[in-house]
Amino acid sequence: MLPMTDFAHRLLAWYDQNARELPWRVSPSDRARGVRPDPYRVWLSEIMLQQTTIPHGMRYFLRFVELWPTVDALASADRDDIMHEWAGLGYYSRARNLHACAEQVVERGGFPDTAKALQKLPGIGPYTAGAIASIAFDEPVAAVDGNVERVLSRFLAREEPLPQIKSDLKNEASKRVPEQRAGDFAQAFMDLGATVCTPRRPDCPSCPLKADCRAFALGKVEQFPVKPPKKAKPMRHGWAYIIHDGKAFGVERRPEKGLLAGMTGLPTTDWRVVDDEPSGPDLIDVEGRYIGRVEHVFTHFRLFLDVVEIQRDDVPGDLKIDIGQSTNSGLPSVFAKAIALWRN
Repeated sequence: MLPMTDFAHRLLAWYDQNARELPWRVSPSDRARGVRPDPYRVWLSEIMLQQTTIPHGMRYFLRFVELWPTVDALASADRDDIMHEWAGLGYYSRARNLHACAEQVVERGGFPDTAKALQKLPGIGPYTAGAIASIAFDEPVAAVDGNVERVLSRFLAREEPLPQIKSDLKNEASKRVPEQRAGDFAQAFMDLGATVCTPRRPDCPSCPLKADCRAFALGKVEQFPVKPPKKAKPMRHGWAYIIHDGKAFGVERRPEKGLLAGMTGLPTTDWRVVDDEPSGPDLIDVEGRYIGRVEHVFTHFRLFLDVVEIQRDDVPGDLKIDIGQSTNSGLPSVFAKAIALWRN
């Protein structure tokens, strides 16, 4: 077995030559010269990239730091403006926690510098705390994301399904964190999984760990990590209403609790659980014109929304969006899909 110190040394040597350039990152050469990462940018990027790819999250990050370049600026922002800019990034509770966390950080005078203390802030779990503490403050703690789990499950050729060994893999990662350059080590691990030890067609010849990788020795790299059988997502069905007067359409504020809490959205019925994908529009007694159906996949279920247009002289409610706005004014993706269907 490769000694822990050699593991870290190989990974860091590879990172020094292959680190990705990212707008929230300080390069290994700059870190060696004493440049420190901005904890605000590290925190913001980690929150945004949960369940999101870097290419998709990048433009949101750049927009946020343009509008709110510091944690003080973000804490002083209107939450509705933050929710508006977050639209399309998904998992909207993250945006609410983002604002709450910024307020607490400002109140306490800055970000805490340990993973244990960071976890006490809204929206920061074990992985995010480890990532911020290691990257921003060089605390020697592990930051275990999906990339790290994939690298270690292959390196060790763990044959148990991934959900069963998550805690074991975190322990294995923790044992390998060096006392020096913990932040570079965390980012090196992430970069290796994202660019070399990829889910499909990994570039094993370029891997600094291949000589001691058990999965590589077995010729079974792509068989790890072992995944449990996929379960079919539950399904729900509802109706969405595009109510307009030719100039603006009406929207409403969703409840502060539940899915898409606090977001602006189209009026809808409840989303009822269904056993099978609806085969037709299943029309109900409602004024207006049936437009069609959109499908949206949330984390835990698939949603089918039948879309109805209702044109009237007076649009109810105080919240309205100009029909001419091409961006759909920051609506969540599921409602943007419904409006796109209507526009087309």
